[in-house]
Amino acid sequence: MDSKTLFERLGGYEGITCFVHDLLPRLKADPTLRRFWDHRGTDRLDREQQLLIDYLCHNSGGPVFYSGRDMKLSHVGMKISEEDWELFLGHAGATFAALEVGEVEINDVVDFVTSLHDDIVEA
Repeated sequence: MDSKTLFERLGGYEGITCFVHDLLPRLKADPTLRRFWDHRGTDRLDREQQLLIDYLCHNSGGPVFYSGRDMKLSHVGMKISEEDWELFLGHAGATFAALEVGEVEINDVVDFVTSLHDDIVEA
């Protein structure tokens, strides 16, 4: 059994940063999802990107402090639908493929992300 954390298996801070740098442009370019980033300033977009990197690093076992809000508070009122959620998962899958992430790591990330579903998607 591998004793490395998910953070380590994903390539540490650099690996997670690469993942976010590949994923966010996909999400922002999606005709349905882009509404979540339209009309935001560059500074706000940069901050959100850094918070996502910190969040993923922290929650994958890395030595990174996450200073943002929890997922429920961060997403309340955004009206994220099940369709939005499925589109997000598709783009995350494309990012995993582009970065050639291993199947075990993908499954671990998917398990974690799906545990956040009810905090992010508004029924």
